[in-house]
Amino acid sequence: MTFRLYPNEKTESILRYHRKLHKDLYNAAVNNRFNQYKIYNHKVDYFEQQNCLPAFKEVWIEYKELPSHALQATLKRVDYAFERWFKGLGKRPRFKSIRHYSGWTYPDCAGFKVESDGENGYLNLSKIGLIQMRGQAKYWGKPTTCTILDRSGKWYASITVNVLDQILKPEILPVGAVGIDLGCKSALSITDGENHQQIDAPKFLRSAEYLIKKASIDKRRKRAPNRKKKIKASRRFKKAQSKVSKLNHKVANQRQNWVHQIATQITRSNSMVATEKLEVKNMTSRAKKGKRKKQKAGLNKSILDVGFGMLRSTIKYKVEQTGGVFIEVPLREVKPSQTCPKCGHQHKKTLDIRVHECSVCTYSQDRDIAAAEVMLYWAKGTLPGLGTSLVGADLASSTSHKSKQAGSMRQLGEKKRRKSQSNFAKNRLEDVETSLLRRSQLEVVHKV
Repeated sequence: MTFRLYPNEKTESILRYHRKLHKDLYNAAVNNRFNQYKIYNHKVDYFEQQNCLPAFKEVWIEYKELPSHALQATLKRVDYAFERWFKGLGKRPRFKSIRHYSGWTYPDCAGFKVESDGENGYLNLSKIGLIQMRGQAKYWGKPTTCTILDRSGKWYASITVNVLDQILKPEILPVGAVGIDLGCKSALSITDGENHQQIDAPKFLRSAEYLIKKASIDKRRKRAPNRKKKIKASRRFKKAQSKVSKLNHKVANQRQNWVHQIATQITRSNSMVATEKLEVKNMTSRAKKGKRKKQKAGLNKSILDVGFGMLRSTIKYKVEQTGGVFIEVPLREVKPSQTCPKCGHQHKKTLDIRVHECSVCTYSQDRDIAAAEVMLYWAKGTLPGLGTSLVGADLASSTSHKSKQAGSMRQLGEKKRRKSQSNFAKNRLEDVETSLLRRSQLEVVHKV
């Protein structure tokens, strides 16, 4: 959960200074990894950089003001970036400017203390002080981690808490089941088999696109920074840039608020949700050279404006939070847009055909509603010809798969424990061998 912070001028200057130090540490760690491998062919890991922190602080004494656990979390962020790069999940790690380094993390309660019951309160940060915060959490428990963020000149604290499962699960689960089809014109087409509902796309980006373009043109007229020519950005450029960032953040906040409202509306009365399994990254990839390049760019913008990935993930975690079932229907096997929900007959339709008309059973329905019915019936196991059963299925998703993991703080702790246990066992074995050797020597001396 995220709280808005209201620091005074002195505290805000300290926050900016700490943010700059964490950014410099991140860049230094990235540079160290590349240089060690390039010059000495030595692969640096997280533990080696963590052990170098005390010596690093002796040279750069300003880092003594920062908590050690927060510095370790920054090094872990570097390690996470390299692990994602090695496993093909992300791009090559790059040096970050202060604009693209939003904040830092306190991985445990040693660096922060929350004085709140879930609604407003104060946040006490180590080496910084007390900061007033505003916000309301849906559930509250014991705080575990805290991330400080700077977004368009406003400070936020993202706090994770441990919440009991009994608190999250309601006493009476909703009994409804729906199928959901995502689209650009109608963002969601929802059906329970009898009742149908279509929610239009809000188009927050399209509405604010004129203002964003106008502010971007105004920014291009100002003196932009140029590192090669050693030219600094003018004050007017920074002011115009801040205006563009605020407009983009406003659009993102509007979309996020709308997504949470829709997801709450769906999960409040339904315990099973079936939707299509979409690869949003592949769907929004750039078009190759051709005549339809502009059309593909417009389609990508519409898909991202609705927020397919955010909608799906938000509905999923809200359903699972209440003990429900979230099912992702495999598109290649089921083909919801081409399948009739009444008879199961498949007939290929182009995108310009917006009404489903079956030539076998003469069933007529809106294309998106028909696709949602197909997914719902498939999840229930009542789709003619293509059915499945929930018996033995994964509660999270019927099409769940193991994803690549790049490492987290919990995995890091487990790795440390395994390392310490192996070292303990190794030392214990050496002690036993030494004692046996001494005993054998004493026996030989005694015999002599």
